[in-house]
Amino acid sequence: MTYQKRVPLLMLLDSVIVLFSIYVGYFILHPYLNFYNSKLLLVSSLILLISHHIFAFRYRLYHKAWEYASVGELVTITKAVTFSILTAAVAQLVGAGHVHVRVLFLTWMLHMLLIGGSRFSWRMYRDRYIKPINKKARTLIVGAGAGGTTVARQLLHNNDVELDPIAFVDDDPRKYMLEMYGIKVCGTITDIPGIVKKKGIENIIIAIPSLSKKEVRRIYEICAITEVEIKIMPLLEDVMTGKIEVSSLRNVEVEDLLGRDPVELDISSISESITGETVLVTGAGGSIGSEICRQICKFTPKEIILLGHGEYSIYNIDMELRQEYGVHIGIIPVIADVQDREKMMEVMEQYKPSVVYHAAAHKHVPLMEANPKEAVKNNIFGTKNVAEAAEAFAVNTFVLVSTDKAVNPPNVMGATKRIAEMIIQNMAKESSTKFVAVRFGNVLGSRGSVIPLFKKQIAAGGPVTVTHPDMTRYFMTIPEASRLVIQAGTLARGGEVFVLDMGEPVKISDLAKNLITLSGFTEEEIGIKYTGIRPGEKMYEELLNENEVQKEQVFPKIHIGKAEPINKEDLYYMINKLKEISDDEMKETLIETANKKGSRQLHIAK
Repeated sequence: MTYQKRVPLLMLLDSVIVLFSIYVGYFILHPYLNFYNSKLLLVSSLILLISHHIFAFRYRLYHKAWEYASVGELVTITKAVTFSILTAAVAQLVGAGHVHVRVLFLTWMLHMLLIGGSRFSWRMYRDRYIKPINKKARTLIVGAGAGGTTVARQLLHNNDVELDPIAFVDDDPRKYMLEMYGIKVCGTITDIPGIVKKKGIENIIIAIPSLSKKEVRRIYEICAITEVEIKIMPLLEDVMTGKIEVSSLRNVEVEDLLGRDPVELDISSISESITGETVLVTGAGGSIGSEICRQICKFTPKEIILLGHGEYSIYNIDMELRQEYGVHIGIIPVIADVQDREKMMEVMEQYKPSVVYHAAAHKHVPLMEANPKEAVKNNIFGTKNVAEAAEAFAVNTFVLVSTDKAVNPPNVMGATKRIAEMIIQNMAKESSTKFVAVRFGNVLGSRGSVIPLFKKQIAAGGPVTVTHPDMTRYFMTIPEASRLVIQAGTLARGGEVFVLDMGEPVKISDLAKNLITLSGFTEEEIGIKYTGIRPGEKMYEELLNENEVQKEQVFPKIHIGKAEPINKEDLYYMINKLKEISDDEMKETLIETANKKGSRQLHIAK
């Protein structure tokens, strides 16, 4: 019904209710009064009628969508009715010298009952009889707190969402068998499989925004037994403030199942080191490099230099950042290779960055086993070129993106990254530039990582290939890895190796199983094929070796290791030797050098 038709009809209905209320009120209290000839009653009813419509428009009573009526609308009705009754009382006091308190009070009660009833009856009728024809999926909501009840309420009153809330589960024993919006709390989280079977549940929504990643993983593993679709609600504040609708419920992602909460940033210290400064990122088109650029731009640097040798990847991140930040930040793409020493010197001299994040590297273990010279040129000589250029032009802070594979490396990639760490650790002893390294484990979703491969294999119908059923890795998200790199720059004193507390390592086979389930399949449908450990791979990764472990955290979830580089003369002798030896000799030399302990230990953490 249009607004032009609805308002006159509501005014007519309210007029009947107002007059009915006051006349019935008088009749109940004064049944023998000839109230048809009562001048006071006539004047009172007229004033009440006029004042009701005035206050109805004042409080927009005729503008409400009553099919969604709730407590707010009840408050509005109370205000309009109460003030109209008070107006009639004042008129009686002025005109007759006294007020018919009992009559007006009874009129108020009838007025409230009939006005409120007429509005809320429409909502009840709509909820009960005017339902969409299509069948909604029976849904179980995990959590009967603020998040769960918000989700339930929006699902009940949003016919565009194809979900019908049937039951809650909650671990709070005080809520058991209670009802919220007519939906019963049927048990605890451990009861989910039985409730799903008993009530024919087709969807589960995890609606506890305060959950830690470890708790999300526990709940997901229980829900996964049921083989129904599992979703998780967005942030509660986004739902309640209207930024996000419940229809924005998202699927549970692998990132939700890491079993730990992500690293948070020290915003103030990062702002001090980046805001208004020139920042250079090498490998800016890669997974980690591009995310570092996104995170940095949030702190409004003066300029950000996007350096990389891949034209298309640099073009993509350049276009993305220009669209969002181009008005306030100078975004400068530079196509260059870190192996080109002269070009690195030119870039540093031209732009004079205060902070350099060195993310350019070859990182794929089996490929680097087959191409050791390329790993050496990019990971060792490339790092040396950028670091020496940074020192030559007085860069304040240089952050090397390293890897857990640099710990006791049995492979070319890990050995080259450990030697890159040694280069900057030795430079840190003598330079005014603060050189630091950041180690982290595998990054979910980065190029060459297992997640994109698994997704591709699942999309093709399987099987998912895993090297060994017991192989484990530490995992983190791309934004989390980038935050760690940025935070390390603010904590740098020079020579440190920063390490993220990544919680417990995750079995690759478990990751594959979770991803299969999240994709809507069973392990039997897709299958997992074990292919054997590839050249250079380790069964278990480490973040620090036993000589580097320090329990103290310099920042929540960030540790500093005790670095042990070989002395500068031995290191540079070995680096120069790499230019001359064959591929066959190179792997052995790299691994021997990377695992060699220095004549002195460099204790950095203070």
